Amino acid sequence: MLYRVEGLVIRSTDYGEGNKIVTLLTPDFGKQGIVVRGAKKLKSRYGALAQLFTYGDYSYYKGGTLGTLNSGEIIRSYQELRQGLDGPAYAAYAAELTDRAMDDEAAAYLFHQLLAFQTALAEGKDPQIVVCAYEMKVIAAAGYEPNLDECAGCGRSNVPFRFSPPAGGALCHSCAYRDPGALELGDGAWRLLRIFAGMDMRRLGNISVKENTKKQLRLALRRWMDTHMGLNLKSRGFLDQLEKYGEMLSPDIAAPPSRIKPQPDSDAADDSGEISG
Repeated sequence: MLYRVEGLVIRSTDYGEGNKIVTLLTPDFGKQGIVVRGAKKLKSRYGALAQLFTYGDYSYYKGGTLGTLNSGEIIRSYQELRQGLDGPAYAAYAAELTDRAMDDEAAAYLFHQLLAFQTALAEGKDPQIVVCAYEMKVIAAAGYEPNLDECAGCGRSNVPFRFSPPAGGALCHSCAYRDPGALELGDGAWRLLRIFAGMDMRRLGNISVKENTKKQLRLALRRWMDTHMGLNLKSRGFLDQLEKYGEMLSPDIAAPPSRIKPQPDSDAADDSGEISG
């Protein structure tokens, strides 16, 4: 049977001497595996359609587990995400996270969220913030969204919290004994976690965040995923090293000026009014 879908390439692997197998994330059929014959050849007609991060229109025949590409057209290549260090590292991590964490029921939702994620990266938005927002989308789609507004132990709200992955999210001070390793997060980190939980990635505008707040967000979300999802991602190791290296540099060197604006003195002003859409 011949199918035609829009899809994002979230995995691309060599197959035989000159072919590739791509995994497409599609809004209507979930993940689809397609053989792109001759994709590795220099003069391949469809080689670009097999590149990671490509957004395209794919027609393929499928009678078994794998389909075979019949024709296709690139909608957006996202070539920017295959250049330098930041783009490939963050985009590859998001693609692998999506591939490993999603089921077909969440395909339509995550297709649009991942597409918005790649667009935000290509537009030069702060990759550390963009990836945290996307991690929250994947966490929610997988059914592991943390409790952020009331204590997971006693249900109290409007009190200071710590963040506890084992306990299920927020813990008030009275329930902190449940997890001595619970994280102390600043007001800015809590605010952004709540914003990311309820926000569509397509509405993510420019946002300026202190380095300490970004570090807290990254630690909270990755510890949450390690606790509840248990994914061992190859791309995560490289990204962790890249971010660790960035922390060793001054903020002015670690990120381009267009991504990080002059910071106010408090986290409370840090993260409000900067997300548009």
